[in-house]
Amino acid sequence: MTAARLRTRRELRAQRRPGSHSCWNHLIAAPLWPKHGVNLGTLLRTCDAAGACLAVPRLPWVPEALERGNTLRHRQCVHWVNGRVDRWLDRQRETGSAIVGVELTDESIRLADLPTARRRTVVVLGNEGYGIPPEGLDRVDIAVEIPMLGSGASLNVAVAGSLVLYKLAGLV
Repeated sequence: MTAARLRTRRELRAQRRPGSHSCWNHLIAAPLWPKHGVNLGTLLRTCDAAGACLAVPRLPWVPEALERGNTLRHRQCVHWVNGRVDRWLDRQRETGSAIVGVELTDESIRLADLPTARRRTVVVLGNEGYGIPPEGLDRVDIAVEIPMLGSGASLNVAVAGSLVLYKLAGLV
């Protein structure tokens, strides 16, 4: 057996997507009811890795949370949701986006069965306290659940969002 060779930063960069991306045929992580700023920073980092954007409500504490969480120190793709979240989701659907909710429902499909995104897709995330509220759940095209073996009822929002983004991006 031969020893594994670590790739250089230059080799890794050469394999990744070139330059900027287009939000018109893209993934958008949407933690629309955030509870903890640290989750937003972690999810922002995953968005960069998965080639996605982040959509967040314009709450007073969110810009600072994103700035602290941006460990890459380059400009990230952030969409600001002003006003009512339900109206923002309706506009996304009207422009042709698929709406995927990460939530335990009677109709949820397992993460392993979630297909790669073929069109612009918004991944709606609730929060650890109460998940996606009714006005969000009413607007999802499909709900996805992440199976768990442990005793917890749900995963951290950033972890759950990261798993779903990687699956939709076709990276796993």
